[in-house]
Amino acid sequence: MARLLAVARRARSRAPMELVDAATVDVAEGLVGDFRGRSPGRQVTVMGREGWEDACRELGRELDWTVRRANLLVEGLRLEGCTAARIRIGDVLLEVTEETKPCQRMDEASAGLRGALAPGWRGGVSCRVLEGGEVRPGDPVSLESCASRRSGAGA
Repeated sequence: MARLLAVARRARSRAPMELVDAATVDVAEGLVGDFRGRSPGRQVTVMGREGWEDACRELGRELDWTVRRANLLVEGLRLEGCTAARIRIGDVLLEVTEETKPCQRMDEASAGLRGALAPGWRGGVSCRVLEGGEVRPGDPVSLESCASRRSGAGA
């Protein structure tokens, strides 16, 4: 069973990520308290633990997941190649708008991280909020729909 492992946010660009025990996710504001929440199509970012661990293994070093600057860390759910997917996390419903592409900031954090995150959508997905609510670690996570999936991508 997939589940939410952790929640993080940041108040402004380049600010450190703040881990929180629970957060409100809102249709207008995204993850409340996160500066990107009002960005259309990128209100909330979701990353899979498995993809993160694959990237760290490829680098040969362990890094805290918050280095990636994603909002939600989940386990048991792979979204590679899935577009327009709907992800249910507790009462919250998110729609995947795109792969979250690793940027040069990843290499600033750790040399080679950008390249290690590139395959298999390891950097996670960007989402817009369809239904708001509260999220907290331990919440169940499910994939409600996936309109298209690239050939060979795992679920």
